Amino acid sequence: MFAAHGRFVWHDLVTSDVAAAQSFYTTITPWTTQLWEAGDVDYPMWLNGEQPIGGLVPLSSDSGGRPHWLTYVCVYDVDACARQAEKLGGTIRTRPREVKDVGCYAVLADPMGAVFGLFEPDQQPPGHDDQPPIGDFSWHELITTDHGKAFAFYNEIFKWETLREHDMGAMGTYRIYGRNGRELGGMMNRSEGMPQPNWLPYIRVANVDARTEDAKRGGATVLVGPMEVPDGDRIVQCTDPQGATFALHTHKAGQ
Repeated sequence: MFAAHGRFVWHDLVTSDVAAAQSFYTTITPWTTQLWEAGDVDYPMWLNGEQPIGGLVPLSSDSGGRPHWLTYVCVYDVDACARQAEKLGGTIRTRPREVKDVGCYAVLADPMGAVFGLFEPDQQPPGHDDQPPIGDFSWHELITTDHGKAFAFYNEIFKWETLREHDMGAMGTYRIYGRNGRELGGMMNRSEGMPQPNWLPYIRVANVDARTEDAKRGGATVLVGPMEVPDGDRIVQCTDPQGATFALHTHKAGQ
């Protein structure tokens, strides 16, 4: 459990139309869905092959206002980490809750307002520390108003490291962070016209350009790209038909 502290382990899509979202994402990724029934709650889970990687949650008045992806990070103790986040200027949106035979979770916002989740599993945590396979989440990008302050916040809680920084000219610095020497994503300050602070998950696909065309046919709106980024990978950022922002990511040839 302690070894997985700070690792992204789960991704919920909070959406206004669960059935339509299932249909959309299963056309642009290799995902399938499987219904998990817990008491009175029906929770469709995303499966990449046989591996559960997240789920779908109906949008409600207390779940953030508009459709969005909610990313969870594994921690050794949800209660302790939630208290620590509050002391560092974060806000608890959903206080720690137990899910029988699964674990404990909480939803928080960092000091700049970006929302994320904490998850303390009862047993083996989901995911792994290897190269994400096709269909897995391969990058996690934070758009914020102060990436230095944001990094200090997450470093205290998750022990993430700054691995390198990329100068983007007028757009400022892109901070690449990770854990145990492996890159997890990037952080950057928002420019005018960009959304308010938020976490953007990237899904690894075999061909960004082809999947972008599939996404557009399915009703998605392209925001940025497809384009090549400095390391040679290709990315695209979109909103799905219900309005949730997501990104697709293809590694450069040979990776």
